[in-house]
Amino acid sequence: MTVGERIADVFGRAGVAASLHVVDVDDDPERVLGDAEPGRVGHAEPGRVGHADPGRVGGPAREVAVRADEQVVIASVFKILLVLEFARQASVGQLDPTERVLVRAADRLGGWGVAGCADDAEVSLRDLAYFAMSVSDNTAADLLLRRVGRDVLPMLAAELGLPRTRIVGGPRELVETMLADVGARTEAEFARIFPTLSDERVRAMRVLDPAHTTSSTAREMTRLLGLIWRDEAGPAPACATVRELMDRQLFWTRLASGFPPGVRVRAKTGTLPGLHLEAGVAEYPDGRRYAMAVFARTERLATRRIDVDLAMGEAARIAVEALRDG
Repeated sequence: MTVGERIADVFGRAGVAASLHVVDVDDDPERVLGDAEPGRVGHAEPGRVGHADPGRVGGPAREVAVRADEQVVIASVFKILLVLEFARQASVGQLDPTERVLVRAADRLGGWGVAGCADDAEVSLRDLAYFAMSVSDNTAADLLLRRVGRDVLPMLAAELGLPRTRIVGGPRELVETMLADVGARTEAEFARIFPTLSDERVRAMRVLDPAHTTSSTAREMTRLLGLIWRDEAGPAPACATVRELMDRQLFWTRLASGFPPGVRVRAKTGTLPGLHLEAGVAEYPDGRRYAMAVFARTERLATRRIDVDLAMGEAARIAVEALRDG
């Protein structure tokens, strides 16, 4: 079986449609110009947009690409960009990472971290960044976005050469859109209404449509990670901060699950009904590094699908091994 066929088999057994891009972080990013044919491995020739040779690994642009240029919802994966902007501003003295923020009841969006606190909590900006990355805390991310500037992330994406990456508000706007789409006025009312909705009604929500919410492509997310890992996304201390915080993510059942002990995986998840997403970097003991993005869509709308998570890790490992063996 070709690499593409093996990846297709993994996704098929899990019952998902997925886009995937895996690339060697230390290859020249300016030469990764074209998408490989679906499920194939190879390289684009320098200076032109081209297709990979069937089943081939090698050359200056080492990648595995499966629907890598498909526009997809990225949900909380956007927090990589958010924390990068925070770290960039902190590294040049534009903000003080120890600045204190009071998290009040009106700020809480529900979920993990400070989002789940019963009482007001005071934390630093850098702790907001930690919560946003480690447990995907939406309240922390929303407050951090408010501090760095809601209009800054689209400009950052443009600066970094990510033209397909669209940032539409932050976690608060996402929640407000979900409430509006189901006709709920409060989160409690949403929690009562949502389980009664048909699958068709859920799939029609704007937060699941890449044309109406924060979205990108698998290829652009690996480009972003490559820039961060090569210290090219901003000052080196800022890039190091993002890598450190991604290393502290608590969730391991997706990309990290596919790799053996000794391989360090730093990543950021994203989850919405029917969407299992993650982007991260696998670091091998020999020093080689691979940026990975796997965005899976399921027919069933459950958010807890361990089989899907494990399939994402397996597919990522197959792609990385193809690059290492090529």
